[in-house]
Amino acid sequence: MSGIVGIIAKNDCKETLFYATDYHSHLGTEYGGIAIFDGKKITKKIHSIARAQFKSRFYDDIDFLNMKGYAGIGVISDRDTQPLIIRLKFGEYAICGTGYIENQNILAKRLIAEGTTFSEMYDGRVNQCELVAELINKGKDLIDGIEYMFSQIQGSISFLLLGQEGIYAVRDKYGRTPLVLATRGDDKIVVSETCSFKNLGFETRKFLGPGEILLLTPSRIEQIKKPHNDLRICTFLFVYTGFPASEYEGKNVEEFREESGRFIARRDNVKVDMVAGIADSGTAYAHGYSCESGVPVRIPLLKYTPGWARSYIPPSQQTRDLIALMKQITADALIKNKKIVITEDSIVRGTQLKNFLLVKLWNAGAKEIHVRPACPALMFPCKFLFSTRTLDELFARRILKENLGKHPEDITPYLDPTTKEYKKMLRWMEKDLNVTSLHYQRLEDMIAATGLPGESLCTYCWTGKEKTV
Repeated sequence: MSGIVGIIAKNDCKETLFYATDYHSHLGTEYGGIAIFDGKKITKKIHSIARAQFKSRFYDDIDFLNMKGYAGIGVISDRDTQPLIIRLKFGEYAICGTGYIENQNILAKRLIAEGTTFSEMYDGRVNQCELVAELINKGKDLIDGIEYMFSQIQGSISFLLLGQEGIYAVRDKYGRTPLVLATRGDDKIVVSETCSFKNLGFETRKFLGPGEILLLTPSRIEQIKKPHNDLRICTFLFVYTGFPASEYEGKNVEEFREESGRFIARRDNVKVDMVAGIADSGTAYAHGYSCESGVPVRIPLLKYTPGWARSYIPPSQQTRDLIALMKQITADALIKNKKIVITEDSIVRGTQLKNFLLVKLWNAGAKEIHVRPACPALMFPCKFLFSTRTLDELFARRILKENLGKHPEDITPYLDPTTKEYKKMLRWMEKDLNVTSLHYQRLEDMIAATGLPGESLCTYCWTGKEKTV
């Protein structure tokens, strides 16, 4: 997913916008962009961040340094160039967003047939933000256009619109991605991640609800559209994507991960020497596991962070593999002849875990390796965020296809941990990964660890159902 920021400041907003946007860098690796309104015009600057950090791209950029204004939006993008400056029939706006529109190609073809011209193209497809803007432009007014856009898309989108009247903050109709409002005196900020304003002096005012629309101006915060109650926030935000210091719907990510680790330990009975989290996102699960079981936490794999991004995010498998190989370094003395439980946030594609991380542990002399992912097996490509796109790239689906000769028509038996089919799948996975044992987190335990009602969570990637219950 991408991370978005909007700010209305009493004075110049640029510095605060810069740092708040940078605090979303864990969410995307493709583009970073900022747009600022000075009361007369909107100016923007976009950089590729595929090979350099957001801060380094903007820090010495003379165009950015010369930008001034009291209102602005920023984005760390996982795919599209953002933000865009667009001219609608309602006025000129800058737009940035996060989400994935599953039927974007169908909508784009229809709009083109109706005479719409798209200027932003990438790899043969339209820019999602421009598509959203063109759909909004079909409305009688801006708000009617937003409602029309939501009625047309399949997938999800939360976005910010910066214009003459202020910043419109629009949360996805089912709240699959978060938006949070905070204030610092007269300054107002809306963000994807609460961690982005904690060091900037802001205090949380509210978590926007599903479909809610706020208008932020220098003088007020106006609720344009009230939220409804059908929340389906992405559970993978808690599992992996979100930064540990962030909160979603008032629930802290790190707290979820520790509690989830406790659930894993309660269902485990292996006798081991230590528990270790793979990468930063697995560490909190290890602490929870240790607190519950009494097994000590050790750090046999150390992450060399300078210059290496999160391995899940880059779209290229080659890039993900390179990061996995180079980023993790073993502390061999901690590993030799040891029985180890590895807590991992998830197994998405499985290639890095199998080909790099586990191999490093075995080569360093591990006696046993027991893998404990903190979520169930991912079985369905995400329809709502830009992450996995096909069945074949999911580890669990690949294992089933390789052992059954095809993708099973009925996946249900492989979703239930009590069935013989599920247990057989685990044995196939253990053999493929070359591990002593593999146990996935139970769906009900993962949901319980969030502290949120199951019906408020999107668990599509595990269940194939758009509603959890």
